[in-house]
Amino acid sequence: MADWALITGASRGIGREAAARFSRAGWGVMNVSRKPCPVPGVVNVEADLSLPGWEEKVGAALKDALGPGGGRLSLVHNAALYEHDDALSLSAAHLRRVLEVNVVVPARLNSMVRSHLTEGSSILYVGSTLSEKAVKGAASYAISKHALVGLMRATCQDLVGMRVHTVCICPGFTDTEMLREHIGGNQAILESVAKRTTFGRLINPEEIADVLFFCANTPVLNGVVIHAHLGQIES
Repeated sequence: MADWALITGASRGIGREAAARFSRAGWGVMNVSRKPCPVPGVVNVEADLSLPGWEEKVGAALKDALGPGGGRLSLVHNAALYEHDDALSLSAAHLRRVLEVNVVVPARLNSMVRSHLTEGSSILYVGSTLSEKAVKGAASYAISKHALVGLMRATCQDLVGMRVHTVCICPGFTDTEMLREHIGGNQAILESVAKRTTFGRLINPEEIADVLFFCANTPVLNGVVIHAHLGQIES
């Protein structure tokens, strides 16, 4: 019976490195995102999680890959929208779109995989330092990441008796395509951001992938928020 990792947004960044980490350990890996994961052997389900129709695709892929029984499943909620916006001017449509991908999709996926959660399985949420604070210009992201912590804690309570654990891992400034896009590819800003950790550097996506894999294999970490930010310097 093979262990499987279902990772959303594994086409790049932390998700891609998580796919590689689980794959190296012999797990089967399924990626759900708009673009395929470049890691060899990954089962790709190409779907836009912001639009209707993804549930049917994922459900069919889960049935084909996992079957009626199997080993452990680690569901990694990694996909997220990160927009430049303002809490005082958010439109309802914009906020709904971000919450749909960042919060509603994880909740729906939890329900969809419930029958595959054998003992030792895990549900992992990729949060953010903005899961517990906010910064200017990232309102919808901060709102959704706060909500993700609440979803993780609710998940923990509703998994009582199943021997399935759940964790929210909150990375700091990680050198991903999302971060570089958010700062507009400005190298000076990137270097400034790197100096905001006590190590004076950005986190490598591989480092967060290692934390995710460790959490998947450590049931005592259950219902907790783990900060992985190299000692972020607060201003």
